[in-house]
Amino acid sequence: MADTLWAPWRLDYIKSVTGQTAECFLCDLAQHPENDAANFVIRRSPFGMLLMNRYPYVNGHLLAAPYRHTPDLPELSAEERADLFELAILGQQLLTRAMNPQGFNIGINIGRCAGAGVPGHVHTHIVPRWNGDVNFMSVVGQVRVIPQAVEEAYRQIMQQLEKPPKR
Repeated sequence: MADTLWAPWRLDYIKSVTGQTAECFLCDLAQHPENDAANFVIRRSPFGMLLMNRYPYVNGHLLAAPYRHTPDLPELSAEERADLFELAILGQQLLTRAMNPQGFNIGINIGRCAGAGVPGHVHTHIVPRWNGDVNFMSVVGQVRVIPQAVEEAYRQIMQQLEKPPKR
């Protein structure tokens, strides 16, 4: 068995959370709607956006983020907070239709010590979960195996966005 598991795509993430990049990727995405498909932005709303996480915990991991760069919920207006919640609900609905998860983790990490990878720009994680989605690699190798490319998950979710919601 190999001693090394290569994941070169993680370097961009490591640089982003260690302060080696000066810009906020969420602010950059907010300012460039012309690049939405390339950046896996699923939906824009009056105050924010729903997008795929490029560094997911599991396939289908989404982020809902306000356009405005602020580190904490109380600094958002009531309209921005309501919009953020509506984007999270849309994300859950799309994932339910596209991937049929058995559960969700939906949450906000505020501050680096709470796990915020982007502590200056509050955002919500919408993480689909399935029974048995924890595997031996997480326990033994301290790595995650994600069975689906972000591009494929984005395509699958975008197909559902075009359909009317089930009631």
